[in-house]
Amino acid sequence: MHYLEALKDAAVRPLWHDPDIMPEPLAPITSEEKCELLIVGGGFTGLWAAMQAKERKPDADIILIEQTFVGNGASGRCGGFLSSTLTHSETNAEYRFADEAERLEELGIKNMHEFLETLERYNIDARYEKTGEMYVALDAESVKRMQARYQESIAEGEDVVWFDKDAVREQVNSPKFLAGMWERGGQDGVIDPARLCWGLKDVLVSQLGVRIFENTKLLGVEPLGKEAMRATCDSGVVHSDKVLLATNAYTSTIGRIRRSVIPVWDYQIATEPLTDEQIDRIGWGKTSRHAVADYVNMFHYFRLTKDNRITWGGGGAVRYYFNNGIDDKFMHATARYEQLAREFFEMFPQLDDVKFSNMWGGIIATSTRFCMVPGVAYDGRLAWSVGYTGHGIGASRFGARIGIELLGYEPTDVINMQFVTRKSLPWAPEPFRWFGVKFTQYALVKADENGGKRGLWLKFLDMLGLGFAC
Repeated sequence: MHYLEALKDAAVRPLWHDPDIMPEPLAPITSEEKCELLIVGGGFTGLWAAMQAKERKPDADIILIEQTFVGNGASGRCGGFLSSTLTHSETNAEYRFADEAERLEELGIKNMHEFLETLERYNIDARYEKTGEMYVALDAESVKRMQARYQESIAEGEDVVWFDKDAVREQVNSPKFLAGMWERGGQDGVIDPARLCWGLKDVLVSQLGVRIFENTKLLGVEPLGKEAMRATCDSGVVHSDKVLLATNAYTSTIGRIRRSVIPVWDYQIATEPLTDEQIDRIGWGKTSRHAVADYVNMFHYFRLTKDNRITWGGGGAVRYYFNNGIDDKFMHATARYEQLAREFFEMFPQLDDVKFSNMWGGIIATSTRFCMVPGVAYDGRLAWSVGYTGHGIGASRFGARIGIELLGYEPTDVINMQFVTRKSLPWAPEPFRWFGVKFTQYALVKADENGGKRGLWLKFLDMLGLGFAC
């Protein structure tokens, strides 16, 4: 079993957390602080919220606290796939927000434009590459379903390219690929997620005057009278006018947030940099640098990095642990890494001499509507945006926008959309939650094995509005 040998020396650490480039963490709070806006969480949502609040009100006094270090949560552990969708997919938007689907697509495109414009304006090198999105079919039924989607996209005037078996293997050579569809329009692509976090952090601190405290854990937040908030931390207290909670999958002190998302662990592995000869074997990286996903429910996602590593994640390695398990011990998931390595070599058998340098896990916050869940409480003094369900790099900037608008920072009519005002169904309590997630995952795998045909359980969830319509 050579895949075990290939994993033998891999570090259990996100590829993006290279010790040679990681910035030193900033000091924690050690006393009582005051500010206008307190942001809790040093991931994409919190960082983008601070950025946009400062853009709308430059003199705003903002504090951001992070329990460990900026970029340590899902934001620094994802695959780095940058998509303009705000709802996980067009299908999900049409399924849940039919009357607003077109506007949500327009808002997503605008959000992506502003996202990239911000990187350029502040010279943030997040290693962005405009690759579009490539889907590959691994069986005959997937080819049919993907071809139908291709025809719909062409009819709607979208910039898509179809590859038959020979053509797709010229792009990325795997003996399992039967067809491919490349959505090359727009600005979708890949980035280095940790460099994005650290670039935003540097701009906020050095140019915009935001105070960031790392290694600062929030213990609780409560109203203080009718006009202020008090946040108690493990090493100090913050008094503020308003609070934005950007903790995503991590346990929240607010019950409405806790019930709206569950933490789902996703695992990835990354190869050592490919040699020119190894690249020649698969063709990938010579004429194209596609960001790829296979066209099934339990999909793998894989991409090239700037130094020609392949990152590989998803598939059946996704796990929910009983009672919202988020402990770091779940990152040491040997069986999941071995599964991913085995599946990698099944996809690319010609790379049988490749070694893996990194293996890691990260937590996806999943809502019952499979996209972000915003909310507001305490008469507009506390807001949140959580639950991006694996498509949070671009959507988190928009979620941050909703959060600060709910707090009164130049609000627009966006916060009156059903997408914002409609409440998400809460997750069931344990043990029903665990059984439900496990059974749904099993049903999705069976659907993949049956050419995408949804069984009775998935049809039942669809009827309840809980189906995975992505």
